[in-house]
Amino acid sequence: MDIIQSKGLRGRVADAPTGHWVYRVLPRAVWPYAQLARWDRPIGWQLLLWPCWWSAALAATAYARPGEPLATTLPSIWHLLLFFVGAVAMRGAGCTYNDIVDEGIDAQVERTRSRPLPSGQVSRRQAWAFLVGQALIGLVVLLQFNSFTILLGIASLAVVAIYPFAKRFTDWPQFFLGLAFSWGALMGWAALFGDLTLAPLLLYFGSILWVIGYDTIYAHQDKEDDAIVGVRSTALLFGANTKRWLTFLYGGALLFMAVAVANAAAPMPALAGLVAAGAHLARQIRVLDIDNPDQCLKLFHSNNTVGWLIFLGFVGGGIWVSISPYF
Repeated sequence: MDIIQSKGLRGRVADAPTGHWVYRVLPRAVWPYAQLARWDRPIGWQLLLWPCWWSAALAATAYARPGEPLATTLPSIWHLLLFFVGAVAMRGAGCTYNDIVDEGIDAQVERTRSRPLPSGQVSRRQAWAFLVGQALIGLVVLLQFNSFTILLGIASLAVVAIYPFAKRFTDWPQFFLGLAFSWGALMGWAALFGDLTLAPLLLYFGSILWVIGYDTIYAHQDKEDDAIVGVRSTALLFGANTKRWLTFLYGGALLFMAVAVANAAAPMPALAGLVAAGAHLARQIRVLDIDNPDQCLKLFHSNNTVGWLIFLGFVGGGIWVSISPYF
């Protein structure tokens, strides 16, 4: 990725990607807020969105019955759209909250010291106001769902509030990120059924392991600075054994998801998506160089492809249910 290296260019963050629409379209005065919300780095909301879409697609497949119209076997487009808007808004709010909490730490880390808060481009009061605005958008989205899903969404805020502090008291902050980023695996199912069963819980557990894995790769970018500052992470904990841990984490993720598919009685294409995702994850482990920050970032980003493979597999399962009576 093309990275802006100059720290002296006011309004830019050191690790912000160049050429993004944020810097071409938005006024310069808005850039710091776009950077707080990470609008110039969509991978965050994409990874937050995938468990939501997986769950919605798997629920639609479980809800389907052979011979019913095709629309009953596919996830609701309205729900997918709501989850998209909610993921962008809540990822932005979460990043803003994380930057507020981590302002002192970010000021000591080379990659993050030029972010809006430590560099003084935005005050804490302005950051809090921006956070509230994004959270309100998320609330409007949440209120479109049934009452069970609304309560479930509100419950996620407890995990979100804890996460930024996790790296101060545990070597497993990625676990807390997994709890938060995987919550959508419960939401998609609840949005359709108004309750939870074993299948979405298994999908949730699998997603947690996936998140721990990919964020461990991401954390290897900052391990030297983290060690100096005293910030803890699974990258530092696993060290040279990272590949072995990733094999366990990614393998466990796929196993949980496969059992979720079986529990939901989803057909063969859903498993095919997991097999394709497994091949992609195996390649991540094989080529990973934990001492190459650029490669770690690239492999982290490639998990968006994993999201697509699993989602398309689940959607394929729904289509299979709809056409199988005719073969």
